[in-house]
Amino acid sequence: MKSIDLATLQSAISSAAAFRSRTKLQPAGGEGDKVFPPTYAGAVYAKEERQINGKKVPCVLLDSVQAQANRLEEALQRALDSGVLNDVPVLHVDFTGLGLLDEIGRVTSLEAPHRIADAILRDSLHEGQPFRKSDLGKSLDQASQQNATPLYKLCPTALIFGLWDSTGPKGGLGAKFQRALVSEIIGVNSEIGVKTSSRIDPLGMRAAAKVIKKSDGSYELASDKGKEGVSPSEVNHGNIPPDITKPGGAGGATLDYAEQTIVLSLPALRKLRFPVDGKTTPERDAAARTVLAALALTAAALAAESGFDLRSRCLLWPTEVMKWELLDKPGQAPDAFTLTAEAAVQLLKEAVAAAEKLGLSWEKKPIKLIPSPNLVALLKRSQDIAAKSAADNSAE
Repeated sequence: MKSIDLATLQSAISSAAAFRSRTKLQPAGGEGDKVFPPTYAGAVYAKEERQINGKKVPCVLLDSVQAQANRLEEALQRALDSGVLNDVPVLHVDFTGLGLLDEIGRVTSLEAPHRIADAILRDSLHEGQPFRKSDLGKSLDQASQQNATPLYKLCPTALIFGLWDSTGPKGGLGAKFQRALVSEIIGVNSEIGVKTSSRIDPLGMRAAAKVIKKSDGSYELASDKGKEGVSPSEVNHGNIPPDITKPGGAGGATLDYAEQTIVLSLPALRKLRFPVDGKTTPERDAAARTVLAALALTAAALAAESGFDLRSRCLLWPTEVMKWELLDKPGQAPDAFTLTAEAAVQLLKEAVAAAEKLGLSWEKKPIKLIPSPNLVALLKRSQDIAAKSAADNSAE
């Protein structure tokens, strides 16, 4: 099976429908081992019946489209941090040197929930000016499908994973870009299990040994005859009696298998235009779209090779090599390709170089922002409230 090369990608961009990848996975513990899906409001799983091979099959969501987008962007950020990937545009807000905010460190446009349109970047400064009022930020005000060049230069991942510039100067009328790359992981033929809980205290603390909780989180012994004391379990001592949830609760799931489905929509990329100095050319538009497709495939390849440890007790293992199918001509069997992370990074470099020859370049050095005084003050107040709330809860 051949690897995706630049010529294949350039040809696909012109007329093909999509690249897709479907990869089956099993729990790292083997078939039948329990995995834990994400929980939603009310501590429930996202369950539904899906049509598979003409039959309704109970399935459970293991990683949503939104969560997968975050993981793919995180894979790009890790590759940039490690030097595996270079020269991809990224903005970062630096919170270091601000006392209690040091633990936050850095937040990048690959980590912020709304990418370059996130309020964290909006409320930061570039060269002493509010970001969206700086020359760089003002360029985003002109972004649209007919002028995707500003986003290409500053945050091309927004053109892949989607963006709504609802926090910018235009508010709800801000530019919108659909997701071109969609990834999701489901568990097929799922059976929801039960959840157990228990704890054996090695000190053998008895519930009758009452304590009085203090506001600072400490405690003291209650009098033997007093009624104001609480059980030692309130200060994390003592046993937790074995308990079990009812079937159907958030007790994990067993599956026939898990499956990741990734689709890269090429028509979504073909909607985008990339003018330079107010002029567009078909060749430059095609080159920019090729770069975006290469970047999307690189994110997917990097994420796959970093593994599928989705959360506690949800480590999945691919049972087959990741492959891509190109949906090119209707009625014809799709061509199959492989793409390792190393090959994907090289493909991206070649695509970027080809676009540069046509006059389209992007920011190759990280763009540093600093949080505005208002953002710092708001964050510090939020931390103070959280600390006070924790102290109040421990005193109850």
